[in-house]
Amino acid sequence: MSTHRSKSERSSDAAKQQRRDPYEVLGVSRNCTDQEIKSAYRKMALKYHPDKNANDPVAADMFKEVTFSYNILSDPDKRRQFDSAGFEAVESESQELELDLSSLGAVNTMFAALFSKLGVPIKTTVSATVLEEALNGVVTVRPLLLDQAITRKVEKQCAHFYSITITEEEAQAGFVCRVQSSDKSKFKLLYFDHEGNGGLSLALQEDSAKTGKVTSAGMFFLGFPVYRLDQTLNSMAAAKDPDAAFFKKLDGFQPCELSELKAGTHVFAVYGDNFFKSASYTLEALCAAPFTEEKEDLRDVEAQILTKRVELSKFENEYREVLAQFTEMTGRYAQEMQAIDELLKQRNDIHASYTTIPPMKRSSSKNRNRGPSREVKEDAQVREKKPTMRDRPKRKKWFNIHLKVDKRKPC
Repeated sequence: MSTHRSKSERSSDAAKQQRRDPYEVLGVSRNCTDQEIKSAYRKMALKYHPDKNANDPVAADMFKEVTFSYNILSDPDKRRQFDSAGFEAVESESQELELDLSSLGAVNTMFAALFSKLGVPIKTTVSATVLEEALNGVVTVRPLLLDQAITRKVEKQCAHFYSITITEEEAQAGFVCRVQSSDKSKFKLLYFDHEGNGGLSLALQEDSAKTGKVTSAGMFFLGFPVYRLDQTLNSMAAAKDPDAAFFKKLDGFQPCELSELKAGTHVFAVYGDNFFKSASYTLEALCAAPFTEEKEDLRDVEAQILTKRVELSKFENEYREVLAQFTEMTGRYAQEMQAIDELLKQRNDIHASYTTIPPMKRSSSKNRNRGPSREVKEDAQVREKKPTMRDRPKRKKWFNIHLKVDKRKPC
């Protein structure tokens, strides 16, 4: 076996040794929150994005490093694995990168659309151009009123911005912003923070998901922790194991970063996430005051989902054990059946050996083709000897019968 290693393998090892701590890359502490991780990532990704740093290899490497670090720290399982065992516990090949469709060429976009249509989950990020324009405060923001639905179309990789003002009473009662598309367009619902310079920085985003006959996304600020379900989390790993898709179904059920909004003006946006066409949508903002029963139902259902997630984790271990036993038993079943059939065959062969009668020889194909047997020939000759209708003697008919009558005796 050769001990020489290729240049690519040596460079790969060198790159692994030079990896920086993800917390250091993003400039956050080890006990930081998910929201702090996302905010740090978005600022650095915008800074080093290829759209803003054309032909700059240093910026390109930084962008990859920032994205790689975020993919580790944004996933609770991967973050926990890294904290306990470092990079060795995290497979870089399995990282799910977020693609900026606006930076892809036509061919790459076409391939991405094809894979998405085939069911391969592809995470996409908001265009750097949109984020930069928002940060510089040069986007058009339209007013949005409570309980008033707006239906529009947004072009691919573009965004429509809306501002809504809520009072103190409305903020305490809770606030909901929902978007849906009747033609199942892909989009993102975005929420922005106000910056000191008058610009807007992305704080929250929710990807659309198919719910029945529509695609929808919503943000719920109800004064208590609410949860979001990231359906693409670990989906690639689940595709390798059919059972994993079921047991990982609730892994993406995570609490939202914000649970309530303060009184004042807030900015939301709808981002067109389709590959080639515009996205149609209907947007509405609601005060949650009339939905008291729905708020309690949501809190109760999400508590049940959290309990079910814990139960599902325990059930997976039991299921794996029973499945292993079942697989072992079915394998033994097949082996035992084969062994029994073989023994019974041997027994029948031994029974058949107790005889002095020579084994019957089967007639060969030549014998079968020689023609009719002797019995068949004799039978044919007998049929030939039977007289025909012409050869049979003529029988007298009844009116030709000669009757002898003694005329001497009277009748």
